[in-house]
Amino acid sequence: MKTILLAICLTLLACPLFAQELYVNTEPASNMATGSLGLRLENQGFFKTGHKNRSTFEAMYGVSRHLMVHGSAYVSDYYSNNQHFEGGSVYAKYRFLSIDTVQRHFRGAVFAKLASINNPLPNQEISLEGDNSGLQSGVVFTQLLHKLALSGSASYLRAFDNRGGYDLPTYQAKNAAAYTLSAGYLLFPKSYRNYSQVNVNIYAELLGKTNPGKGQSYLDAAPAVQFIFNSVCRVDLSYRTPLYNDMIRNSRNMYLIRLEYNFFNL
Repeated sequence: MKTILLAICLTLLACPLFAQELYVNTEPASNMATGSLGLRLENQGFFKTGHKNRSTFEAMYGVSRHLMVHGSAYVSDYYSNNQHFEGGSVYAKYRFLSIDTVQRHFRGAVFAKLASINNPLPNQEISLEGDNSGLQSGVVFTQLLHKLALSGSASYLRAFDNRGGYDLPTYQAKNAAAYTLSAGYLLFPKSYRNYSQVNVNIYAELLGKTNPGKGQSYLDAAPAVQFIFNSVCRVDLSYRTPLYNDMIRNSRNMYLIRLEYNFFNL
């Protein structure tokens, strides 16, 4: 019994140390706990010509300590006057590297995403979050240093025609490279007493893409704040704005609001 209680206490103490890896706009190399289920409801939007927004419902599951999977469905009025179902995507991440010490670790993972979307293609950006059908694969590394977590990723995207073929409009790139750099810091609590304390994390993230051969690229800054309640409920707020941009896209000057709830030990 003492051993079980000790294990529970150590698990609870670890919760806030890993909270700053729960990036708002990117995924870390770390995975969800085995047998845990996360449900997300997210809304993103912009105010270019009136208010346009997209809602995403996402389910996440920790298959093992090495593997986690996501499934997402998208609804928006980006390309019409009314909200409509756009399609969905599946995502998988496999952690292949884990170097753990006290209050710090270094992890590496590979990931892949496949999307099937039924929207038109007016943009130059390849985006698998409701805009484009396509495939993305890449690698991500995350370093935890007590209350600070740093993460970077690089990936390749291949766009498919949203009508089910492979012939894209001439202005639409077929290939793209994406890269991210994220930092998260556990702001509160200053000292941890129990799992019911509210965690407050702040983030600074850089999000970039390049379309090789098209001369199109962008780099966005995306500051964010996050609140975690009772170690199971999470609220994210973020706004991304371009540091430079020469690409036609929806993701420019976009807000993000997300609610997530996690079920453990299913």
